[in-house]
Amino acid sequence: MLHKSGFVNIIGLPNVGKSTLMNSIVEKKLSIITNKPQTTRHRIFGIVNRSNFQIIFSDTPGIIHPYYPMQKIMMQYVRKSLQDADIILFTTEIGKLEYFSMFDNINNNIPMIILINKIDKISIKKEEDLLYDTINYWHKLFPHSEILPISALKKINIDLLMHKIITLLSEHPPYYPKEFLSNKSERFFVNEIIREKIFFIYKQEIPYSVEIQTELFKEQKTFIYIFSSIYVEKNSQKGILIGKKGLTIKKLKFFSVKSMESFFRKKIKLKFHVKICFNWRYDFKKLKHFGY
Repeated sequence: MLHKSGFVNIIGLPNVGKSTLMNSIVEKKLSIITNKPQTTRHRIFGIVNRSNFQIIFSDTPGIIHPYYPMQKIMMQYVRKSLQDADIILFTTEIGKLEYFSMFDNINNNIPMIILINKIDKISIKKEEDLLYDTINYWHKLFPHSEILPISALKKINIDLLMHKIITLLSEHPPYYPKEFLSNKSERFFVNEIIREKIFFIYKQEIPYSVEIQTELFKEQKTFIYIFSSIYVEKNSQKGILIGKKGLTIKKLKFFSVKSMESFFRKKIKLKFHVKICFNWRYDFKKLKHFGY
């Protein structure tokens, strides 16, 4: 039987639904989702396996103008994804009309599909006109790329997108064992789940100043024991994270456990330890220690 395989890299601006798109296609929440920019920090693979194909989707950080070392590393992930893809899914949304010099690095030999996401929000004539304006804007910039309006959340035109991807893929054996769902470890997903809850619970700078390291992931027959360290950049942030009488971090633990139990389908015993790593986002050596 003919078997196709390939790497399909999802790139685009922040908050246009790249992570929602990958989760929707893979049918599992691999990438965390919030309404705040820079939620995705790493490049995450989500693998779709069928008898006659394997598609490795790659979720990437939203494209920004980087100001400090962590953001610069994040943009390196994006640049690499522009070069090593078999197919590029450039994802934007209605009304997002912003060109970055990084787009000049797109390999013209790689097929690219431009996805206009969130069309489920169209309800009035004015928004329909904005959709057409958005399509025309990107068509002028990338005249040889196909444009497809979608809704990742409502799965509108996702089947059509998958058909187009499979058509474009080349014949190749699987790159990963067929049972693989991602290239990331269980500890990575623990870190991401905790970080997502921090985005929802805490405000202002706290979510951006936090890094997670899971130091113990021990799976037993009926439960998983997890010990994770939460790093902040300042002493004051440690107090905010813990909260008065430890109430806020208890809330964080409660919601983290709920999501982990859904993800791993086992009972979770979770312990936290809050540590300080001064200005870790600005230090390349510390970033390497954290896996960047």
